[in-house]
Amino acid sequence: MSSVEEIQGVPVMMFAREGATVGSEGDALDLIGDASYQGARWAVVPAERFAEGFFTLRTRLAGEIIQKFAQYRMGLVVLGDISRHTQGSSALRDFVQECNRGRQTWFLADVEELRERLGSAGGRPR
Repeated sequence: MSSVEEIQGVPVMMFAREGATVGSEGDALDLIGDASYQGARWAVVPAERFAEGFFTLRTRLAGEIIQKFAQYRMGLVVLGDISRHTQGSSALRDFVQECNRGRQTWFLADVEELRERLGSAGGRPR
């Protein structure tokens, strides 16, 4: 079940592993709406929830979804192991590294890493 948690004083919507696949801008808007309604600043979505195309940059799906989150000033965390995707794509590896340098979208392995990031970033997506 999805729920809002306070992590480092920041309201974070923790989406459940079970649920609809995130594979379009409309799906992103559904997540943003749910998180916003609950007062969250960040949406934490398990990597398993994303359509395979999200991890293939040439589909542009990741860019479209991330752009929606940026437009609504909602941070996005893709949570979990995505190594099977990054091992086969240097472009995706570079994309993930670039995202993780910023304060809008993070690809993180676990909740502990999220806790550390939110503590050092102040919790506000840009």
